[in-house]
Amino acid sequence: MKQIFSVLFLMSFASGGLAIEAIQLPPGFTIEEYASVPNARSMVLGENGTIFVSNRRGGSVYAVRDNGKQTIRLLKGLNTPNGIALLDGDLYVAEIDRVTRYRDIESHLNDVPPGEVLDIDLPSDRHHGWRYIAFGPDNKLYVSIGAPCNICDETGYASIVRMNPDGSERETFASGIRNSVGFTWHPETGDLWFTDNGRDMLGDDLPADEINRATEPGQHFGYPYCHAGDLLDPQFGKGKRCSDYRPPAQKLGAHVASLGVRFYTGTQFPENYRGQLFIAEHGSWNRSKKVGYKVSMLKLVDGDVVSYEPFATGWLQGQSVSGRPVDLLVLEDGSLLVSDDHADKLYRISYSE
Repeated sequence: MKQIFSVLFLMSFASGGLAIEAIQLPPGFTIEEYASVPNARSMVLGENGTIFVSNRRGGSVYAVRDNGKQTIRLLKGLNTPNGIALLDGDLYVAEIDRVTRYRDIESHLNDVPPGEVLDIDLPSDRHHGWRYIAFGPDNKLYVSIGAPCNICDETGYASIVRMNPDGSERETFASGIRNSVGFTWHPETGDLWFTDNGRDMLGDDLPADEINRATEPGQHFGYPYCHAGDLLDPQFGKGKRCSDYRPPAQKLGAHVASLGVRFYTGTQFPENYRGQLFIAEHGSWNRSKKVGYKVSMLKLVDGDVVSYEPFATGWLQGQSVSGRPVDLLVLEDGSLLVSDDHADKLYRISYSE
């Protein structure tokens, strides 16, 4: 039965490639293919314009140069690399059970130096084991540690931890987080905003995926006891109260698989898009009718969400899938990059009047 399910799953995501004309955007916006990168996942931008892209399934990390015309494979043979980050010119790459630093990476794109493995104790579980990492405004390295299950209560998981760039002084920053595969910081308040993928096996419409906001260290966001701020878990919620945990800043659709998030900090887009939060919805795998497969936007007023609306759609046509957005990156010219691990592409969304 497991073998049959795998075949059906693969068939359900088969496509003939992305018809980019099918992508719908607000008036004035255009989308174009920027680069081809196998299984394109997380993205970070170097000081000299290099775009680094992780390749989770292929065990590699790529560098994209010259406005997408040149793609270099920097690293290979890694253990499910997903999260990548940059600080002071050094590239940090997260595998399942370790984070490695590569010094002065943009000066060594064709001769990557040996990496330095940080002294961090990370679990080796593969279930939700692909890590997301980023440096915060405090220059601390933040690392997600997903739950090693659909629903369970295990010590040392379901959290976001932070540490110094060398791995020292590790601490738990936020807990009660089933699986975050994207986070960012508000450019003015410095609050941490992150996605969290809701649990499975409660049907098509429960629970909602979440966008959360951590305003200080030590906050608990409910997993595995309470989901989406108001749904007690049928197994682990007994004797608990959702009011004891921090509610989401915004509920998203159930099973949309929200991953990368990014505040728009450029000036190319119109004024009403600036400072807003964009979300890559990777798309459902476990729902009778697929949802997600788009880029959405949260509008904020005084730090509070006032609307949740689609921004870029069309990767899902009926029940046929041509792409799955993963991560977002604002380029220096103010355009927005979208990575797609299904179509093996990076796309650039631009605006002109």
